[in-house]
Amino acid sequence: MDSIELTAIILGVAALAVICIFLYYVPFFLWISARVSGVHISLIQLVLMRIRKVPASTIVRAMIEAHKAGLSDVTRDDLEAHYLAGGDVEKVVHALVSAAKANIDLGFKMATAIDLAGRDVFQAVQMSVNPKVIDTPPVTAVAKDGIQLIAKARVTVRANIRQLVGGAGEDTVLARVGEGIVSSIGSSESHKQVLENPDSISKLVLRKGLDSGTAFEILSIDIADIDIGKNIGAALQIDQAQADKNIAQAKAEERRAMAIALEQEMKAKAQEARAKVIEAEAELPKAMAEAFHSGNLGIMDYYRMKNVQADTDMRQNIANPTFDNPVK
Repeated sequence: MDSIELTAIILGVAALAVICIFLYYVPFFLWISARVSGVHISLIQLVLMRIRKVPASTIVRAMIEAHKAGLSDVTRDDLEAHYLAGGDVEKVVHALVSAAKANIDLGFKMATAIDLAGRDVFQAVQMSVNPKVIDTPPVTAVAKDGIQLIAKARVTVRANIRQLVGGAGEDTVLARVGEGIVSSIGSSESHKQVLENPDSISKLVLRKGLDSGTAFEILSIDIADIDIGKNIGAALQIDQAQADKNIAQAKAEERRAMAIALEQEMKAKAQEARAKVIEAEAELPKAMAEAFHSGNLGIMDYYRMKNVQADTDMRQNIANPTFDNPVK
């Protein structure tokens, strides 16, 4: 291979590299596609998008879709600014086209605000056209007669475009519906009334305006199923009776303990008195000996005292006879 052929190969490779770089920074075919679709955008703007690291193909496709749908308020600068802010350009344009076809009042600023707020604006538009049905988890409530009811409801909601930014989500709607069901069942005099007219729950809950401040508009609340649970009133009465019984037993045990303590105290006092009597009786012979010695007590006085004591014992035996040896 001579030097001329080598030079030609080098020049060819260099030219191919230059063409690739040119086509990367100057998306000529993308510009032709935009022009053919009726979108007016300069080639210089496409080059500047490459420099600003904005995907020119995404912006151009969005502009073509908006132009074909007749959206005149969508401009290149707005789409590029939304992309640089972290938004989803294609989803916003899809939502705007769907809203225009469904006669939903949705502007570009509102759509981009919803998208930047973290909500799916295209899904919100679809939900505005086709309402969504949300199944609530089982809600447990107790009627005034003490019977527990377990209700399940289906909530039909439609997205409220104006409330998507700053509005509460599905969890708040479900929580409010559950609260309304509990309040409605709790205000019923009997669980039979709820079972006979389950639509009364739906009407009462709908009148409360549960969708206020949320991103949805509640269209209907339908009670799908109601099951009977436990007899909470009877269970509470049983628990109360058991508690009263335990309290009464505790008080009786307390009185019994106090009676036992009092009895022990009385026995102790009796033993103490008996000990004093025994002690006094032990001193009696000494006192009598002292009386004999001092002359205060004579022998006749002593016998007279013994006779009185014997007479007293006999009278006590007659008053309290024993039957150990019955008369035959």
